[in-house]
Order: sequence, then structure tokens, then C-alpha cells
Amino acid sequence: MAVTSENLEDVCKTVAWLGDNDIAISGHAAIIRHEQDPRFLAYYFQTQDFFSQKRKIARGTKVIEVSPELLKKVVVPIPSIEKQKEIADKIECFESLLSDVKVGIPAEAEARHKQYVYYRNKLLTFKEKTA
Repeated sequence: MAVTSENLEDVCKTVAWLGDNDIAISGHAAIIRHEQDPRFLAYYFQTQDFFSQKRKIARGTKVIEVSPELLKKVVVPIPSIEKQKEIADKIECFESLLSDVKVGIPAEAEARHKQYVYYRNKLLTFKEKTA
């Protein structure tokens, strides 16, 4: 979790490491050790509820900081691990559908435009047919 930023929105941005290999982080980050579904926590840290709590503990003007000590004051609702996985899976499903729609809409719009051009040209062709 990034504990410093230039603005309130970006402080406490979170990445859930799902791999097995060691990783490196910068000095302006906090590692949160837990036994929860990391995806669930990463999604929770994007909620309005978390943002409201973060606003109360963030300090600074030019550089916004949330100290790890103050971060401990944040209350995170913790459902069962099964429920966490179910929630994370559903969010990932919604994200996948949204991604598909974002890709599909431009393609569909392009196809409809080509169809429009084809029929417009057909309707505006006034050549006489010869037998």
C-alpha cells in the first residue's frame, strides 16, 4: 500500500501480490500481513467507506501521508474467507464483463457504421438498370 502521494485519492493505493516470488517495494509503502483474501482487501481499499476513513487519518498538504500507525485505526469489515472469495470472484466477473463491453462497443459501432455507409450508398445510387 502506498503511504504517501501528492493527493488524497492516490494515497493508500493498494496492490495485491498473488505470486509466490519475493518482491521489492519502495520506502513509501506499507506491507499488510494478513490471513485474508488479498483480492478482497484490495477491492475494499477502493471503496468509499475506506476513503472516508483514510480522509480522517491522512496528513500533509503538498505530500499526503498515512502512517502505518494511523493505518491501524482503519476498521475493515472481515467476512468469512469463503465470503471474501465469493465477493472477490463476483467483482472480477463484473470487471471482466465491463472490459468485454468496452472492447465490444467500439467494434459494434464500427460494424453499424459500415452497414450504414453500405446502405446509404445503395439508396443514393441512381443508375438506371439496363436489361
